[in-house]
Amino acid sequence: MPLPSATISPREVLKKYRVIAVVGASKNPTKDAHTVPLYLKEHGYRVVPINPSADELFGEKAYPSLLDLPDALANEIEVVEVFRPSEDLPEVARQAVEVGKRRGRPLVFWAQKGLENEEAKETLSSNGALYVMNACMRVVHGTM
Repeated sequence: MPLPSATISPREVLKKYRVIAVVGASKNPTKDAHTVPLYLKEHGYRVVPINPSADELFGEKAYPSLLDLPDALANEIEVVEVFRPSEDLPEVARQAVEVGKRRGRPLVFWAQKGLENEEAKETLSSNGALYVMNACMRVVHGTM
């Protein structure tokens, strides 16, 4: 099993940051993209769902994309957790960089277990954003 690739310790992310935008959050209660954000919320994290086909998830208003976040909320986001196919990561990384620029400091980018993309890593690194790829927040949290 490949180890996560990261420019910041996955545990450090979960210890240091509390507000997480979840790109690809799912309405389907059997999917990890639903159970992981719900787990995080139950463990004291604020979860902001990003899903173009949902109005609300986990008791929180959902937004179509990171770029649709209102400025006040975008300023609170610290981590972007991604549940999208690896080929979508470059676009999500670009949006995360854009939101980071809007708020004046980069976001931490976290791609869920099984997801990794070199183009996304390059986009993030060249814009000063830290990242974790190929790691599950619930699994990492469970080891803390």
